[in-house]
Order: sequence, then C-alpha cells, then structure tokens
Amino acid sequence: MPLPRLCPECEDEDSLVACGPGVERVADEVALRFPEARVAIVTSDTLWSPAKAAEFVDNVEGGLVDIIIGTQLVTKGYHFPNLTLVGVVDADLGLDGGDLRASERTFQQIAQVAGRAGRGVKPGEVLIQTRVPDAPVMAALVANDRDGFYAAEAAARKQAGAPPYGRFAALVISSEDIEVARGVAQRLGAKAPVAEGLAVYGPAPAPLAMLRGRHRFRLLLHAPRSFDLQGTIRDWVASIDWPAKARLAIDIDPYSFV
Repeated sequence: MPLPRLCPECEDEDSLVACGPGVERVADEVALRFPEARVAIVTSDTLWSPAKAAEFVDNVEGGLVDIIIGTQLVTKGYHFPNLTLVGVVDADLGLDGGDLRASERTFQQIAQVAGRAGRGVKPGEVLIQTRVPDAPVMAALVANDRDGFYAAEAAARKQAGAPPYGRFAALVISSEDIEVARGVAQRLGAKAPVAEGLAVYGPAPAPLAMLRGRHRFRLLLHAPRSFDLQGTIRDWVASIDWPAKARLAIDIDPYSFV
C-alpha cells in the first residue's frame, strides 16, 4: 500500500519510515510457526558478557536449542556441528546506503554466516532472501565465487573512478545555526576549484542533515588518482572567511558518504 501521509495512530505527519524485520519480529514469527521449538536469540543485548556467550554455546552444544535467531553476531566463529540450515533474512539490506564497501561487507558477512552450516559430518544448506538476485554480490555468493566477486567489484570501481582507481573527498560544513551552515557551504561552492578531471558536487544537505544538534551541508570532490587533492582543498578552504559558528570536516577517500 502507499505510505500514509499521517500516522494512523498519532496522526503525526510524515513520520513513518521503512524498517527491517528485526530480530524480535522474526522470533515472533518463528514462535507462531514452530511453537514447540526451543529458540535462542543472539544479539548484543542478550550476549552482553563472556559468561552469557559461554552459556549460549553450552546450550547449543548440549542440544537445548532448536533454532538460533540473531544479528551478525552469529557469524563470529561459532562451531556447531549439528547446525545444518542457515537462513539470511533481507540479505541485501546492507547494499543500501552510502558505503563504497557495501557489497564487500555483504559478501563477507553472508559468507561467514553461511559457513556456520554443515561444519560437521552432516551436510549444510543456506537460504538467502534477496530482492536483487541478479546483483553481482548475490550471484557470487550463490556460486561461492570469491575471486569472481573480487574481479567484478574491482572492475566496477575502475569504471567509476572510485578508490583505489580514483579519489574522493567529502567536505562537511556544520553549525548549530542552519543559515550559517548553508551560507558557508554556498560561498564555498561558489569558489569551487576548476581543474581537468576534477568534479565538484554540491553543496547539498548531507544525508544526515542534522547530527548532534548541528545542521550539516556537504560538498563532494571526485578526481583522478594522481590529482593533488589535499593541496587543492587547502587552497580552496582558505579562499573564504569562516565564521566562528561554522565547523569544517574533511574526509579524504571516505568509506561512507553519509
């Protein structure tokens, strides 16, 4: 159904956001479908100490757990010989967002959790739920083709001029006063450097436009690998006056663009 403009309960406007299923909601579904199953929920809230982690391992090894439901914590090196089926719910959620390493992280995490199945003499099976089965990372996971994934990811990076084949830099201007932040960002954008191979995007509100009480605007630079990015930014930033209320954060080759 279309996203309602108003919350049906409190009638707050434009307040509904998309969310994943969540461990607790998955556990509720499991309880409905398998009411007799003994379930262990593995999150940072339930395994908050070495003692709790040891208790969980002892229960599984002792045959006291039928189904394990957890976050990525379940990928971290556990060896349960009787675990034969692994299901990854909403496997492509990690592909969203502004992280260049999203595909790498997704491949690593799913490959790790897949490795929990069939570690003993019993064969294992892995089910991956995805909305983008044709995505290179999903195809590589199904084929267990790590080298093929690496080659495809490197080729995509090279075509886009992304690190390590090109360079990015993010400049984030922030202030408790939105007009101060916007004004500095606009002045900086008006004096953006012009050079062969350099692209400057913005200014625009950062994806996290408000963080810790500060309004944030961002400019993004994209340049060839050999480009003097630091020197260009140093001269560019010095070309305008900076009010005391404004802060500047510079991230060279950022991991995330949020």
